[in-house]
Amino acid sequence: MGNVGRTTLKMATSSSAGRVLTLCKQFQNVFRISSAISTNPCSSALTKYQPLLYRGKSPLPALSWYRPTSSVGQCRALHTTISRRGLEEFFDIPESWGEANVKSGAPWTAKQLRTKSNEDLHKLWYVLLKEKNLLLTLEQESKRQRVQMPSPERIRKVERSMIRLETVVKERETALRLLQTGQEKARPGAWRRNKFGNVYWYRFKEYAIPWYMNKRYKRKSFFTPKFVQPHIRLRLEKHLREKARKASLERKTQAKLREKIPGAKVSAT
Repeated sequence: MGNVGRTTLKMATSSSAGRVLTLCKQFQNVFRISSAISTNPCSSALTKYQPLLYRGKSPLPALSWYRPTSSVGQCRALHTTISRRGLEEFFDIPESWGEANVKSGAPWTAKQLRTKSNEDLHKLWYVLLKEKNLLLTLEQESKRQRVQMPSPERIRKVERSMIRLETVVKERETALRLLQTGQEKARPGAWRRNKFGNVYWYRFKEYAIPWYMNKRYKRKSFFTPKFVQPHIRLRLEKHLREKARKASLERKTQAKLREKIPGAKVSAT
């Protein structure tokens, strides 16, 4: 019994010593981290959330990335853009709600757009795109409520402005390309004729090997065989006959309208 008592006493002493050693290590870790926090300019922010950084007997592993620095700029809070209106950007202003007609200006002309700089055209494109999304949302909402959309011509005005703006940008790109490379189109090409005698615009392509070694390119034929020439003449004759037949039918229709309605103004073709 004495040996058993001594063994139990030794185990209790060793376990208590282990607990004391563990507590000392924990206090040492806490003291080291607290001293590092005190030397950091952002210590106030970390001290505020210090109870949340520890769970259990040891600090969280997430603290391994922390290194005390003297730079205040690295401790800035996350900055995001504040949303001003949110989904209201897709709807018209409240003053125009319930109005049958909404005043709007004329579409942008190409002459006006040519006086703008590239930066202004870039900004104007996104302004028009935003307005188009607004009008399309308004159109869809009007269809859902089965009511007339106020001033539906605004969509057409915006679309015309966007088309003209794109045309002006293409003109500038073409002029710059002519100055730099002497080519009008972004992708060079040439007018060619296929086997059926149709003339089309062939755009040049890049190949890894020369054309005389490329079997795929050799399979293309850019000429019209001689036996196709009569068929080309017949196709042209068929096209002219269809055109004359449509013109004759239109003249007969207008003549009948003049007989039925003598005072009506019918355009003569």
